[in-house]
Order: sequence, then structure tokens, then C-alpha cells
Amino acid sequence: MGKALVLALVILLPSFSAYSDEEPIEVYWEDLVPEGFNELAPPAVQHNGEMSQLQPDAPVVDTFDGKRVKIPGFVVPLEGTPELTTEFLLVPYFGACIHVPPPASNQIVYVTFEEGIPLDNIYDAIWVTGELTTEGWKGDIASVGYRLKGIEVSAF
Repeated sequence: MGKALVLALVILLPSFSAYSDEEPIEVYWEDLVPEGFNELAPPAVQHNGEMSQLQPDAPVVDTFDGKRVKIPGFVVPLEGTPELTTEFLLVPYFGACIHVPPPASNQIVYVTFEEGIPLDNIYDAIWVTGELTTEGWKGDIASVGYRLKGIEVSAF
């Protein structure tokens, strides 16, 4: 019986350690849109002349819910200090949510970094790695379909 337990541990332990070192799944913006959903519906214009979010309640894809992923995008800072950013929106193109109406909620990821991260240049695209969930978020700027607990940021 003892040899069987040792053999089982020898077989199982590498799989546990391999899981923790597993590469994140590369996810692109089109992967976050359900099949058949039109994320490019015409923007709404409020009567006061301001443009509002294209689709604030867009459906999400649960394929990556709870998974470690790596997503490219641009940063819209929300919280932090001049040195460290703790919360930001990750968006598919530069200027989204600032210079043009926010995209559909399933095209925005709310990202948090507990300790904060330095962001040298918000004009450059980055990769963000972390655990993705389909738990939405709503802020003053936009409604968001996904959240990501950040682990790492790197240049795109």
C-alpha cells in the first residue's frame, strides 16, 4: 500500500507543479464577443450632445471565466498614484472611453493590481496577464463585462 501511494504522488506531483507554471491563454478581443453579437452597433447620442457607451449590457463569453489569461490592449487609468496604477480599464484601441465613446461592455476589462504597477506610457499597447472573470463592473466612464486580477504587465 505504501508503494502505491508513493507511486501516485510521483505521478501526480508533476501535474500540480506544471499547472502552476502553465502559460496563460492568449485571449484577443474577438474571443470575448459571443458568436453572432454585433459589437459595432451604432453609438447612441444623448440629447446633451455627449456620446454614450455603444452597448453597456453586452453579453459575455464564459469560456475564459476563472482562467489565467494574457490580453493585449490599451490602458485607461482609474486609480493609483503618479508612480503606481492599481486600477484601470483595458480597452482594444487607443482613445476608447476618453476620446471616443466606450466600446461594448464585452470589449472592456476592469483590471486591478493589489500592489500597483508602474505604467510608463499609456499610449503604448501592453499585455496584461491575470485571472479573468465574467463579473461585470460599472464606473463613471463605462459598464464593463469582464474583470481581471492582474499578475503581470509587459510590452505588446
